[in-house]
Amino acid sequence: MAKEIKTIGVLTSGGDAPGMNAAIRAVVRKAIANGVKVKGIKKGYKGLLNEEIVDMEKKDVSDTIERGGTILGTARCPEFKTEETQLKAAEICQKHGIDGLVVIGGDGSYRGAQALARHGINTIGLPGTIDLDIACTEYTIGFDTAINTAMQAIDKIRDTSSSHERCSIIEVMGRNAGYIALWCGVANGAEDILLPEKYDFNEQNIINNIINNRKRGKTHHIIINAEGIGHSTSMARRIEAATGIETRATILGYMQRGGSPTCKDRFYASIMGAYAADIICEGKSNRVVGYQHGEFVDFDIEDALAMQKTIPEYQYQVSRILSL
Repeated sequence: MAKEIKTIGVLTSGGDAPGMNAAIRAVVRKAIANGVKVKGIKKGYKGLLNEEIVDMEKKDVSDTIERGGTILGTARCPEFKTEETQLKAAEICQKHGIDGLVVIGGDGSYRGAQALARHGINTIGLPGTIDLDIACTEYTIGFDTAINTAMQAIDKIRDTSSSHERCSIIEVMGRNAGYIALWCGVANGAEDILLPEKYDFNEQNIINNIINNRKRGKTHHIIINAEGIGHSTSMARRIEAATGIETRATILGYMQRGGSPTCKDRFYASIMGAYAADIICEGKSNRVVGYQHGEFVDFDIEDALAMQKTIPEYQYQVSRILSL
């Protein structure tokens, strides 16, 4: 028989992502509608260990859906990898009457949720990361806002790059995944797109491409470089030395994490949050909410963590053809 759930907790862990507040809001309001109390845990697993736990009512999440970041705060917590710390966290949950926990974050956050499930705390994970690097889902909270933020910035850089007849290297986030780079590269009409999953580190090919495009009359050259490759500034120096064309590097950085979430991130995060509240109230545990083939679904955390995700080959080939 499933454990009766009377109180759930909700936390955000790891990097913040636009749409996390929409998910928190949905968890709180759907759980309360289900007759379950909600406690907010500030600053992720670190806040849980420090017992930064507050009661949450419907009014506490009013006027938050449009805000970027996370109203609960977030933090990295390397010490949560130890069995001793995980057991302490489970005991703190029990002390505060928390029967289940909704964790909004990425793969690392899921491993923490998995550990708590082993110690008797029902856990549900929500995919909160701008990187789109969680294999079990086609959508992650914050990705849509991040790519739109980056796309708009790259459009502006293209304008000045064209005015000065420059080559511009724009580095986007994504950790070791190239999804932000791929989407922005196609959407911004980049001449080169460098993805960690595909790049062969042959800069001569890029240099040849720049020179050939200049001979054809192109007044600028946009290179989208993924964070997992990095070193954009030194790459710009080498390209300028080899081509004689002024080359500038721009690292967009944390601006991609912030800002008001798009409609898609607000809507999808809201549905995911409500879904998480429903299944945890049903007594489900050790699950991850995802989005596949137009439906919101859930997976066993262990199965989700074992899945592998790669850049779709067709999308990659299209990106190369369109950049020619």
